[in-house]
Formats: sequence, structure tokens, C-alpha cells
Amino acid sequence: MRFKGEGRKSVMAAILAISLAGCSGGTGTGTDAGNSPSSTEPAFNYTGAGPVTDQPDAKLSVLGTNAWTTNVDLSTAAIVKKIESNAGVTVDWDLIPPQNYADAVNPRLAAGTGLPDIVYLPDQDQLMKYINSGLFIPINELVEKYGVNLKKIYEKSPSVKASLTAPDGKMYYIPQQTLTRNYMPVFMINQRWLKKLGMSEPATLDEFTAMLRKFKTDDPNGNGQADEVPLSMESKFVSMAFGPAFGLDLSNQFYADDQGKVHFSYYEPAYKEYVTYLNGLYKEGLLGVDYASTTSDQVTSRISQDVTGATFNFSWYMSMVYSPLFKDYNPKEPIFKGILPLKGPNGDQFYVGRTPVSGIFGITRDSKNPELAFRFLDYAVSDEAQTYYTWGIKDDTYTEENGVKTFTDKGKDNEYIQKLGIGPVNLPNIQSTDSADSVVAEWHAKLDKELEPYIREPFPFVYALPDEASVESMAMPDITTYVEEMNFKFISGDASLDQFDSYIETLKKMNIEQVIAGRQAQYDRYKAAQQ
Repeated sequence: MRFKGEGRKSVMAAILAISLAGCSGGTGTGTDAGNSPSSTEPAFNYTGAGPVTDQPDAKLSVLGTNAWTTNVDLSTAAIVKKIESNAGVTVDWDLIPPQNYADAVNPRLAAGTGLPDIVYLPDQDQLMKYINSGLFIPINELVEKYGVNLKKIYEKSPSVKASLTAPDGKMYYIPQQTLTRNYMPVFMINQRWLKKLGMSEPATLDEFTAMLRKFKTDDPNGNGQADEVPLSMESKFVSMAFGPAFGLDLSNQFYADDQGKVHFSYYEPAYKEYVTYLNGLYKEGLLGVDYASTTSDQVTSRISQDVTGATFNFSWYMSMVYSPLFKDYNPKEPIFKGILPLKGPNGDQFYVGRTPVSGIFGITRDSKNPELAFRFLDYAVSDEAQTYYTWGIKDDTYTEENGVKTFTDKGKDNEYIQKLGIGPVNLPNIQSTDSADSVVAEWHAKLDKELEPYIREPFPFVYALPDEASVESMAMPDITTYVEEMNFKFISGDASLDQFDSYIETLKKMNIEQVIAGRQAQYDRYKAAQQ
């Protein structure tokens, strides 16, 4: 079944999603792991724009992911070829479907031989196994010499530099970046249901609960049947939706408070308040019995049938997916609209953002010309390159007047921009708020900026030292399993909340405090790297 508005949803997904979709000191053991990379070409005055070389036959090899859309080959896509042309480099692409990228690439990295110049890593190497094996060269000297665009990124986003700085002070990877504060997951409410019941948007957790009770009992869809599902969301969003009202970041497990102290959300007194509240919703039938298994398709179906009044998802769903499901939707008037985060019992009020680094590229020790490889990647993160990634090709997919870009009809044609290579995942692209603003409804773009101050940074990505990694790898799998099991039992009532103290003691015996201590050390290094 194809819902109304699905085409524009795909356009937005292409623009917003990069992929909607780990030794002591990290010094490395490769032959040249700690040395300045050598160059095989004459000196070149690189300015940050293309070309990145004056050699007429410059070539590089890159291993990366292909497009999520199976009928698109990014190696021949017009945007990717434009980046190659501007850089003055011919690239030999080895692109693998993202669905099985890790399975295909991990054995090649484990073998450690015959690698191309550049590799998109299957993970963010938090445990530094690739760094320590010497597969990828440090890039600090290259950044100083050629990192015109990377330096701008680091200046604009110190957190990116801090996350990618290993404990030994060296950097090894070039980032692919996502939006961190815009178009994040939020609560969305059916505005027509509110109007019919004479209610305002809820501002507090108590007001939200009262609204759900009205949605359940007062027939807000007006069909005379008790068929309303007051609240419906994918199971993965439940903790992200309600945790912040209790000051917790349950979706990322760990968080640092305003004093820089690291906490494990499921080990906090406030977590008992959280499960107590959700158990109350569950008992009243305001949180469905299927809440732990609800899928995205089920949510969309319920909204299209006008039987759900509230949900939680990435912001762009409100005007790109959910509101257009209604045949009489007027793009100037929202039907499903996001609200400010709910204020909890202790005054907490925020939504959780995302970490900026969504993927990393490394230059291998096998590269015959690491300087060329680095300049290519630096150009690939330039503003010029990012314009191609997010807007496409001028006068084809967008026009520009007085510095303001606007998508053309072609630019709004999902199939066309996909084949053009919009948002290419085989390059270090950076998602754009401006391009997203131009696609969503005007009211939606305005609301996104109103929500932005309420977005809180999640716990950062930080490299783990060997002893930290050892403790965490031994303890966290069992801790995570236990936490998930008890979370469901507490909410569903299968376990009494009188058992909460016993639950805390069990986590302590499972070495959660040692894990927290390791995360504290990582966070302290991260903050120091920002100085």
C-alpha cells in the first residue's frame, strides 16, 4: 500500500539520512603508524577547493557503501562524478550494499592486506582495534598541512574533533556528519483531536496523561466507536520519549550531568519514577499491551485510519508522512504537529539529540599517495561539495537567487535525485538543515527552530582504553540484557516495583559502577580534548 505523501517522505529521507541506518595509548603498530606520511607527487598548493592535484592521471581507490536504493550505483552517479571531476581525481570505487557492508568488509580489514587508499569503516572503531593494528595512518600532520575544510569543521564543532582524537592525541579518521539538533525525534499530537475535545497542547507530563485519558474515552475521531489508541509509537522510541521528563537519557544509557558526572540512566533513583509512571499508563490502557512490539508500519496504519492521537518519531514525519496521510490535509495547517518537550515532575524538559559523527573514513597504510587521499577527503567535506550532496546540481535540482536556494520540481522528484546521487553515503557528506527547511511545510521549519533550544546533547562518542574496553565488554552485554528484561517487567507489572532495590543491587554486583568509572574517564578525556 502506498500512502499519500510517500514520495516526498522519500525525498526528505534522502536529504536527512546518511544511513537510516571499535593498546595502550592508541599508538598503533603498523610500519608507519606514528610517522608522517610520505608523498609520491610534487608539492601542490592546495587551497581547499578543487582541484586537489595538478597531476593529469591522479587516481585513488575507495572502499565504501553503495546507495540504500538498489537501483542506484553511486560510482556512476552525477553528483559523485562531479566531485571527482572538481577534485581532478579518477576514483576506482569498490562499493558494497550497506545492508551487508560490515559482513563483507570486516574480513578484509582483519586480513589487513591489499586495502585501497581510503576505507569507509564498518563501525566507529571505539575500541581502537583498527588504530592499534596500524591499518590506518594518523592524520594530524596532514590536517595541519592540508586540512583547510576539516579545520573549519573542527572550529565550528569542537565536539567532532574531541570525539575523533585518540587518547594519544592523534587523529585517524575523517568524519561523516549528521544533524544533531534539528529534526530530532519529538512528541506529535493530532491537532484535530485536541480541537474537538477543546484541549490545548500538553506542556507537562500530568497534562499529557490527562490528554491521553480524554483521547481514550471521549471519541475524538467522532466515529461513535471506542476504537481509539491514545498513544502509538515504535517500541524503540518509548525510552527516548519519556526518559527526558525524568532527567534521563535512556536511549543512550549513559549521560553526564551539568557538573560533568557520568550516570547510567537505568541505575538512577529517577528511573524508578520513570517505570512507575509507565506502569500507570500501562494499567490504564494508555500505553498499549503491544507497546514493546509496535512497528513503524503499525503506527502509520493507525494514523491513516485516524485511530491514534499521539506518537513519537523523528520530527520530519509530522509534515512529510503523518499529516499528508489525511486526504484533506492543507500544507499550511498541521494535523500531526510536534510539541515542546513535556516538563517532568522535577522540572526536566528536553529532547535528546544525536552525536555529530555518523561514520568515518580512514587512509590506509597501503596508500601509495596518502597526501592526495587526504586532500580528496578534505575537499569532499568542503562547503562546495556539501552543496552538491544536499542540493544537487544548480539550475537542475535547485535554483539560487540572492543567496537563497530553492528546489526545482526535479529536485523534489525522489527517483530523479536518488539516481543523481543525493546525499552520497560513499563520501563524507554532512546533512543540511537549510535543505530540509526548504522541503518541509513552512510551519514545520518554523517549529523546528522553536524546538532546537530544547535539544540536549547525548553522551559523546569517545575512544575506550584497553582496560575500559575490557571491563565494558565483559559486563555490559549481561547488564543490557538484564536491564531490558526488568524494564518490561516493571512497566507491565510482571515485576513489582517493590523489587527495585533488589534490581539496583543486582546491577551493582554485575559491575555497573566499574563501567561507569570507565565512562567517566572517557568523558573527562573528551572534555579535555575540547580545550
